[in-house]
Amino acid sequence: CDTIAFSSGMAAISAVFEYFRPGDHIICSEDLYGGVVRLAAVVMSKKGCQVDFVDTSDLNALKAAVKENTRAIYVETPSNPMMLVTDIRAVSRIAKEAGALLIVDNTFMTPYFQNPLKLGADVVVHSGTKYLSGHNDTVCGFLCSKEQKLAEYFRLISKTTGATLGPFECWLCMRGLKTLAVRMERHQSNALTIARWLKSQECVEKVYFAGLEDNPGYEKNREQARGYSGMISFTVKSAEQAQNILKHVKLITFAESLGGPESLLTYPAVQTHPDVPVEQREKLGITDKLLRLSVGIEDPGDLIADLKQAMER
Repeated sequence: CDTIAFSSGMAAISAVFEYFRPGDHIICSEDLYGGVVRLAAVVMSKKGCQVDFVDTSDLNALKAAVKENTRAIYVETPSNPMMLVTDIRAVSRIAKEAGALLIVDNTFMTPYFQNPLKLGADVVVHSGTKYLSGHNDTVCGFLCSKEQKLAEYFRLISKTTGATLGPFECWLCMRGLKTLAVRMERHQSNALTIARWLKSQECVEKVYFAGLEDNPGYEKNREQARGYSGMISFTVKSAEQAQNILKHVKLITFAESLGGPESLLTYPAVQTHPDVPVEQREKLGITDKLLRLSVGIEDPGDLIADLKQAMER
């Protein structure tokens, strides 16, 4: 029905959460971008809303978490950083039975690979900073609404809080969108090549990538999406080894963010998810041995060679 441009992905997500009132209950995927976890802890608790974090890929656990005052279910799929896949259609049915909204963060997949509104979502969030703009040179966010009433409310919030996107940033994102399809295909093909290579490495304990057939959500992702994107997480045998790889990569950059032409290697426990309680991080697998790789559009052989030399240090 409507899409609104915001000054950042978190500005768009904050606008969504402004929709809720004191006493409302919101269920979020437990494996989730750390900024949303921080928003729930710092802002929503002060506002009087209750936020529970649940494994939304487990439909029974999700159903058990629904309360009389549940007003929304917020999911990322594949999730950040453990690449868990949530069944959007099934969660939409659960949300509708509860009279709640289904909100989907589609940053990893983009509209090129996945269309949550067609699968039953009410609201879709994008950090346009990432794949949509695609060049690591601007910050923006987008909020897509299925219903006119929601769209009008979010547009009001946008105008009232002033977290709108400037004209130059709009131009940068529009420029990036022109190459979205070709970029996403390259990100994905590179990621599949690298994920398969990582699985063969002695120092790698586990690889998390929605495009691998042994990923628990592989079949479900195939049913609801046209691809897997370019995000990989993997664990190595020790924290020292993880830090050594971060220190010695050369072509790949040790940095946060994702979705640009350059490959970026991130340390989630320290960089993107430090506000998630340690016990919860450990439960999810976000340990000091976990690395997250945003695979760029460089030559895949060069990327593998870079990882190989860093692992052998």
